[in-house]
Amino acid sequence: MAGRGKLIAVIGDEDTVTGFLLGGIGELNKNRHPNFLVVEKDTTINEIEDTFRQFLTRDDIGIILINQYIAEMVRHALDAHQRSIPAVLEIPSKEHPYDAAKDSILRRARGMFTAEDLR
Repeated sequence: MAGRGKLIAVIGDEDTVTGFLLGGIGELNKNRHPNFLVVEKDTTINEIEDTFRQFLTRDDIGIILINQYIAEMVRHALDAHQRSIPAVLEIPSKEHPYDAAKDSILRRARGMFTAEDLR
């Protein structure tokens, strides 16, 4: 019997999280903690950072998706994460387009390769 795979976690605005939940990613772990956080205007930066750190420590999460504008609020926590799993991917939202210059993963990847490597 195959073991369960890892979950995708989402930290985002209501539209983003709702879309992923409708796609079937919503789960509760054995402690009844969800794998998502809806960030609203009254959500504090501490709540976002605490949830991000909790997702990093959960062994059932393999990927964390976070709206890029929310990632900017907790950039220091994202930059401190150095492990490959869970992978942290910054995604756009309806109100805030993706800006590759702000993506910490993309910045790290650019530092690994030269223009010669990409030819």
